[in-house]
Amino acid sequence: MNRIDLRLASLATALLSAAILGTALLSQYVGGLQPCVLCVYQRWPYVVTIALGLAGFALARRHPAAARIALGLAGLAFLVGGGIAGFHVGVEQGWWQGTSGCGAPTGGAMTLEDLRAQVLAAPVVRCDEVPWSLLGISMAGYNFILSLALAAATLWLAARRR
Repeated sequence: MNRIDLRLASLATALLSAAILGTALLSQYVGGLQPCVLCVYQRWPYVVTIALGLAGFALARRHPAAARIALGLAGLAFLVGGGIAGFHVGVEQGWWQGTSGCGAPTGGAMTLEDLRAQVLAAPVVRCDEVPWSLLGISMAGYNFILSLALAAATLWLAARRR
């Protein structure tokens, strides 16, 4: 892959990741869909892929091998995100139990009073309930599909030689 293609692939990785993460945040803060703990975990790989995509974009002209590595690492991060999303779909479908944090508020309460206030104020969002779906597929299901597709694309682009 030439340097321009590597720059475009890296930039596309960052922009698509930002769009997906932005959609999740809009659904939370504008749409009122509160995330469960697994939903929050699914967001972190996108933060990583934004950073790796931007790094690849910056490195592609002078250090194409490093940019290719960044793109490959982004592909692996998408695979991790797909794994988390796939696990979440299994929890939603009742195929297995969620993590210990599913259904319990999370955060960094420091004192017993802070913890009490947090528990009383935070909405309890269960990982095994589907608050939104389209065509019978939950947000976790769509994230699973997108993550695997993006993993395949970025890993293929990272391995491609012209």
